[in-house]
Amino acid sequence: MNVSFLLNQYFRGLENVSIDVFDAHTLNEVYQQVLKTMTAHFEIEVSVLQAMSYCFYEILDNVHIHSGKPLGTAITHFDAKKDILRVLVADDGMGIQASLAENEQYHNISEEDALRMCIQDTVTDGKGMGFGLYATSRLMKNIGINFIIHSGSHKLIYKDGQTEIIDNGHWQGTIIFMEITTSKEIDPNEVVDNRTIKKTNHI
Repeated sequence: MNVSFLLNQYFRGLENVSIDVFDAHTLNEVYQQVLKTMTAHFEIEVSVLQAMSYCFYEILDNVHIHSGKPLGTAITHFDAKKDILRVLVADDGMGIQASLAENEQYHNISEEDALRMCIQDTVTDGKGMGFGLYATSRLMKNIGINFIIHSGSHKLIYKDGQTEIIDNGHWQGTIIFMEITTSKEIDPNEVVDNRTIKKTNHI
């Protein structure tokens, strides 16, 4: 995986960036390690941590369940001066279009439509619940500054309350990038659509 590209594209000029490579066996360890780092920053609202921790785990798990590849990469950075948390999870697997196409319902889906639909509730390739990216999109609507899903030759970009899908180079696999403000208190239950928040009882 081209980690240099990811750093240059999404974390250029930033210091103290954390990079973790994970597989199915180390996924939970990396999740706990990143969360421990986040909770060490008292500037981050607890409600943001609760919602973010759920979404982060789901995105890590997506790599294991849907990508078809054993390894993923997680990159995180917290800017305490600006109250901005940046989180990226990437894989070099089959990509969102090919994954969704494994479900007969989306067999002929285009790459653009796959990106558009992957953040909708219950849209899945059949291996999961289709809720992780939906919850993440709800988090972004609450406190998101910048949200990007890059898969194949297209990017979904959510910024300033607007969503667009553009042609933008090629990434074999999927990149999920989130840039959120951490000083605003939110209701985590709204992010998960009032369903049970898991993986957060340690916060």
